[in-house]
Amino acid sequence: MAFQLLPGMQLGVASAPAQIEGGDVDHSWNNWYHLGHIQDGSSPQRANQHWERWQEDIELMQSMGIKRYRLGIEWARLEPKENNWNKEAVKHYRKLLTFMKSQGIEPLLTLHHFTNPMWFEKRGGFTKEENIRAFLRYVSFAVRSFGDLVSEYITINEPNVYATLGYFGGGFPPGENSVLLTSKVMSVMATCHIKSYRMIHRIRSKMGYNDTKVGFAHHARVFAPENPKNPLHISYTVLSKWMFQGALAKACLTGQFLPPLKNISHVPHGQYADFHGLNYYTRSTINKLGDGVAKNCPKNDLEWEIYPHGIVSCAQELYSILKRPIYITENGTCDNQDTFRSRYIYEHLKALCASNLPITRYYHWCFCDNFEWLEGESARFGIVHIDYETQARTIKQSGRFYSEIIEQGGVTERLYEKYVHEEEYHS
Repeated sequence: MAFQLLPGMQLGVASAPAQIEGGDVDHSWNNWYHLGHIQDGSSPQRANQHWERWQEDIELMQSMGIKRYRLGIEWARLEPKENNWNKEAVKHYRKLLTFMKSQGIEPLLTLHHFTNPMWFEKRGGFTKEENIRAFLRYVSFAVRSFGDLVSEYITINEPNVYATLGYFGGGFPPGENSVLLTSKVMSVMATCHIKSYRMIHRIRSKMGYNDTKVGFAHHARVFAPENPKNPLHISYTVLSKWMFQGALAKACLTGQFLPPLKNISHVPHGQYADFHGLNYYTRSTINKLGDGVAKNCPKNDLEWEIYPHGIVSCAQELYSILKRPIYITENGTCDNQDTFRSRYIYEHLKALCASNLPITRYYHWCFCDNFEWLEGESARFGIVHIDYETQARTIKQSGRFYSEIIEQGGVTERLYEKYVHEEEYHS
């Protein structure tokens, strides 16, 4: 049952600012909470109080042997009002990044992770082409502010999830339900990624750096027909996959915009990623246009199918579009009692390490339990437990397992017996 990590492969953890920082920040998800849309009534204003407890969290990471951390900066903190920049927020993030590096932890910095400042949201956000300028202004400011501390960037996290859940009835802000708006948002965000990719390289080059790496975090899943002999199921599967992830990947990686997306800014064909960022969680079983879950399959606490082999096939599909190193920028599961997370980590890592793909990073989602968007505090994805009332941090069994994988450079028979052997999924 043992396996070694791939040569050069490093394990890290991931987070998003709105999910951990806390504070009364004027962004779209805080507004969504005030409108009463969070299922358990919890607020991003509490979250993990990471804005105050950042040093404690980084020291905990360091104690676990974690050397790679994918973190985000909050646009609404840096630009609370249009073209009005918050120098104190810049100082805070610089302090955090400097301390991380002093602890031997290297950052992968996400510039946009689901949240918009409310001034940008009120202007129509990513539904309007003219707002690209505002996003690029923010990206420019961020890279000039942190470019001496950060060489690797994620421009946008999961543009397809942001667009689909926000503009096609998924319950994310702003709560629209329009196929046309969904396609428009994906087109605008793909354009933002491409223009940001070029801008980040240009700015850091002028700063004297030649080690810049830029990508975007693409949410991909396996799509499978419920009945592989049913022509309708097959057709719906192909269409669902293309609409959700295929067209977007092609646009962001190569500048080739195919229907339903449009090349609104006439960006040229090219290569717009220095690495593939892949967020992988599950498989969708299709019998109509949309999403579905197979019967009698292993599931997590949110009823998502657990399908470890899918992480390899999704990585392979991205690699076939553009030959680049692969970072698993998110992979994890909702396991509120931490009874099967070690098995989940083991099976996904083992599948990756059995592949012949150039997988150089794996960032577990997530470091510690956090504000999980619509689910609020009710869905726990962390390898560190958060007591939201006391804000106490406690390393879970799965966190100790992850730490030992890093230390050992893989999973030994002893680690398997200690952490994985007795764990079982529920169906």
